[in-house]
Order: sequence, then structure tokens, then C-alpha cells
Amino acid sequence: MERKWGMRLIRIAAIFGLIGAILGSHMAGSMSYQFKPIHAHILVVGWLSVFAWGIFYSVFTLKKKALVAIHGWTAMIGSIGLTIGMWLNTLKPFNINSTVALLIYIIGGTVLLVSFGLFILSTFMVETKKERE
Repeated sequence: MERKWGMRLIRIAAIFGLIGAILGSHMAGSMSYQFKPIHAHILVVGWLSVFAWGIFYSVFTLKKKALVAIHGWTAMIGSIGLTIGMWLNTLKPFNINSTVALLIYIIGGTVLLVSFGLFILSTFMVETKKERE
């Protein structure tokens, strides 16, 4: 279970990394920095945090297998929700309703906070070598 979720999270992180690099390249080429906060969150939350979680699950085995899946889903939903919500709320593309944009932003951020809490819990649920024998 851990390896499967580790790989899923690493793949999502790679997609975030590519999107962040494209945004950074676009900002540098156009000399327009309106995407700066979204770019930063995509790279810090989507690339860095999600990648670190994927590596953690690829290396360690947890005592509670369900915790891996719950954390994995909240990590993906939260990181995607936060960055899309931030984009919708900050730049207001497609003339989207500002209340809807703010709700996506808040819900995504809240799910991501839950994900960080679950990850902390996961670090205390690691099986030791002695427990596996």
C-alpha cells in the first residue's frame, strides 16, 4: 500500500513541478509576475511537499495501512484544491463567481491542513524493524 501511494504522490508532484516550471518560464519571458503566489504554492505545496510525502511512503511501512490512503487522498485533493482555488480567487479567470472561487480556495487549503496533520500522525505510526519480525 505504501509503495503504491508513494508512487502516486511522486507522479502528482512531478506534474506540479512541470506546471510550476512552465509558470516560472512564462513569468520570466513575459516580465509579468501576476502568477507569482500561485507559482510559489505550486512548487512548495505541489512539488516539494507532495514529493517528500511520496518518498516517505516509498521508504517506510506504517502500522495503520488506512492512514496511508486517507493521507494520500487528502494530500492530492488539498494540494490541487488549494492551488486551483488560489488561481481562481486571485486572477478571477472565466469571470467566475468570487464566492465560488473563495470557497474552492478555502476548502482546498483546509483539506491540505488536514493532510499535513495526518502526515505528522503517519510519522508516529512507522513500523520498526523489531515489529516486522
